[in-house]
Amino acid sequence: MDRRSFLKGLGITAATTAFSAVQPRPLSAHSEKIVWRMATSWPKWLSILQSGAERFAKQVEIMSKGRLIIEVFAGGELVKALDVFDAVSKGEVECGHSASYYWAKRIPAAQWFTTVPFGLKVKDINTWLYSGGGMELWNEIYAPYNVIPLPGGNTGIQMGGWFNREIRSEKDYQELKMRIPGLGGKVVAKLGAEVVLLPAGDIYKALETGKINATEWIGPYHDVQMGFHKIAKYYYAPGWHEPATNFEITFNRSAFDKLPSDLKKILEVAASDLNNKVLADFEYNNAVAMLKIAKERKVQLRLFPKTVLRTLERLSAEVLEEEAAKDPMAKKVHAAFKKFKKDMNTFALLRGGDQRI
Repeated sequence: MDRRSFLKGLGITAATTAFSAVQPRPLSAHSEKIVWRMATSWPKWLSILQSGAERFAKQVEIMSKGRLIIEVFAGGELVKALDVFDAVSKGEVECGHSASYYWAKRIPAAQWFTTVPFGLKVKDINTWLYSGGGMELWNEIYAPYNVIPLPGGNTGIQMGGWFNREIRSEKDYQELKMRIPGLGGKVVAKLGAEVVLLPAGDIYKALETGKINATEWIGPYHDVQMGFHKIAKYYYAPGWHEPATNFEITFNRSAFDKLPSDLKKILEVAASDLNNKVLADFEYNNAVAMLKIAKERKVQLRLFPKTVLRTLERLSAEVLEEEAAKDPMAKKVHAAFKKFKKDMNTFALLRGGDQRI
């Protein structure tokens, strides 16, 4: 080959290589875009919770560089607000954002993973879940339903609720029709209250029309958004029934298992980020909203009488034992929960601090 032929051949090779480098390559199986749907239990306008689910989806999209897209649907848009778990379980949606105590009738042990009356505060819930064996138990109870759970935010300690009658003694509960879910609802039922379970979007109308005369929701920030201060006379504290309320992100196991390992990790990291952000948002916004409520003085702020709280605490212990006795997994979870709480209390006392839980 002469010099001119060699250079001509080299030029063609270089040009071909350069052209190939700038052409889009077919996506590999690892880089194909995956589109999921998330159903939530929250109204579309509800900040922190619904907006938190949307933030989670955005974080996943950014971290995956667009490989995993999650379309978020508010309660009622795809499935009813209280049907999220079933939708995830059946694979009708790939993931959900809700609270585990909504599934208490179907899975009694699930209640312990949202909140327990006079139970763990937020730091201790996270400690139990992440380091104290809680996640292993949570996965165990959801495994038969083809569902994987992760913590998805926490309210911190809630308020005691909105009432259209003053609570002076235990007897005042006998004339209540109260929206209050979970184990807390079972406690007030023991005092004679009629318990009504309603999704977020239905509570205001029920309180306004007298279908209920008391409700708890979360705390000042969301409660004002819901408008309860316009139709209720009394706002009570503390939230004995929900000393810290843990939300859940759930994944359909079949869909989750199909993901490559890096996308699975991205979902875990985004959920952890949401868990921290939701708590911070609640703490700050609740403080601001409570100051506004106190300043306007349109609602009478009240503390539950100590005698009432003592009765509620005693009945809470009874309810926990009764609920645990109904189901083997509930019994197992309750025993682990009690041991963790006892160990943490002992540690707090031995190190010289106040009892935290």
